[in-house]
Amino acid sequence: MEKGFSFIELFRLGGPFMWVLLAFSVATVAIVIERCIYLSWHDCRVRPLKDKIISFLRQGREDEIISELSACSRKETVASVFLALLHNARYGESRMERAAESEAQERLRRMESGFNYLTALSSLAPLTGFLGTVSGMIGAFQSIAAATDVNAQLVAGGIYEALITTVFGLIIAIIALVAYNLLIQKVDTFAAETSKGINDIVSVIMEEESDCKEVKDDKEIHTA
Repeated sequence: MEKGFSFIELFRLGGPFMWVLLAFSVATVAIVIERCIYLSWHDCRVRPLKDKIISFLRQGREDEIISELSACSRKETVASVFLALLHNARYGESRMERAAESEAQERLRRMESGFNYLTALSSLAPLTGFLGTVSGMIGAFQSIAAATDVNAQLVAGGIYEALITTVFGLIIAIIALVAYNLLIQKVDTFAAETSKGINDIVSVIMEEESDCKEVKDDKEIHTA
C-alpha cells in the first residue's frame, strides 16, 4: 500500500508558487471570517423597524420615533437610513429620498468592504496555480532534455509541482467564490428591503401630509 503525503510534503513538492498560494489562502480565510463577524454583529433586519416607524407616523408620533431612531445602537444598520429620511421629510419627497438613499449607499459600502478582494483572490489563485503548473512542466521537460535515459522518476518532481499548485489554486478560488456569493446575497437582500422600506415610509409621510392639508382646507372653507 502506497504511503500518503502530509500537507507539509505536498507543500514542499508544490514548489515556490505554493508560498504565494499560502498567502492567498490566509487572506481569503481572514476576509471571510471578518466579514461574517461584521454581518452577524450588525442587525440587518429592515421590516420590524419599518413597520414600527409607519405605525408611529400614522399615530402622529413623528418626534417619538425620531428620538428612538437617534438612540439606536450602531448594530441597527438601517436605523440611520430611516433617520436621515425623517430628518429631511419637511423638505419634500425628493429631498428625503435622496438623503435616505445616500445613507443607504454608505451602509452598503461598509457591508461590502473586502468583497473586491475576494473576487480578486478568486481570479488570482487559479492563475497562480496554473503558473505553477507551467513552471513544473518546464522543469520536467528540462529534466527530460538533459537526461540520456528518461524514466518516470526523472520527471515526477515537475509533474507533482504542476498538479499540486493547480489543485491548491482551484481550492482557494472555490472557497473565495462560494463565500462571496453567500455574503453578497445577504447584502443584496438588505439593499432590496431597505429600498422598499424607504418607498413605503415616504408614501405614508406623503399620505399624512395630504390628509393634513385636506383637513386644513376644510377648516378654512367652513370658517369662510
